[in-house]
Amino acid sequence: MNGKRPDLAKLTPPEKDALIRDLWRQVAAGQSEARLLRRRLGIAEQASEKGESALLEKLREAAPRRPVEPPAGFAVKLGRGLRLWRSPVVMGTAAILCAAFAIDGGIGIWQQRALLQQRQARLLLEHEARSSLYVELKSIVPEADGKSYRMTLALQNIDLARPLYIMPNTVGVYVQTGMTWQQVPSRPVGEAANGVIKLTDAHSYDVLFTPDVKGWAELIPGYMHVRIQADMLISRSAQPGNDIVERRTPFYVYLKPHGANDADIKARSKMSGTPPVFIPMPPH
Repeated sequence: MNGKRPDLAKLTPPEKDALIRDLWRQVAAGQSEARLLRRRLGIAEQASEKGESALLEKLREAAPRRPVEPPAGFAVKLGRGLRLWRSPVVMGTAAILCAAFAIDGGIGIWQQRALLQQRQARLLLEHEARSSLYVELKSIVPEADGKSYRMTLALQNIDLARPLYIMPNTVGVYVQTGMTWQQVPSRPVGEAANGVIKLTDAHSYDVLFTPDVKGWAELIPGYMHVRIQADMLISRSAQPGNDIVERRTPFYVYLKPHGANDADIKARSKMSGTPPVFIPMPPH
């Protein structure tokens, strides 16, 4: 090895390993040579130990140690990172992102509150449509044509302080045939056919229907089993938007057909008096 000391910082790991192995070989050779000289010259053990110590000391001084220093690029990268966050572009972008997240969160909270308020208002209106509005089937009378009937439905607004706006849909009338329901023609007459009803107290409207059905079910001797379904849209506003709900009110009756024999019905059902045109039944 020449006398020039190598630059350890520029050596690769394999070159450093080779340098260490070379130094160990030099140490081993020096120790062998020292032992040979002691045997030849008869140097005392103490002097030999001192000579070895001196030799080892010289070898330690000759082998440079690798300094322990932080990586050269660490401080530079950290400084660059701090300078990057001081950049107006980066700070402006971060501020815009934070503002966007804040606006999005605020819109989400506002939408949730609006949806909750709408749901609460709808639930309240549905409750009022059932509790504040009373619907009753007042009467059913046969028409002079010998086929049709006129029924009268009565509406009552229990909360007199607040009007209800009601738009009756076509009242559905169904006659049981076997195990099924067959719908028959029906239509409103009078004011009910003209649109919205402002209900402040009480109101009645008529519906005509023609149950011209063959093979109708006879649950009570001489009577048809009829289902009447009154559907209507209800609001608290004359010009409703989303504040509108639907209510469906069913009625079940036994209806005496046109031309029925009253004496036969009385005999078969053991009924006293004249058989009525209809017999109301609870919903079922």
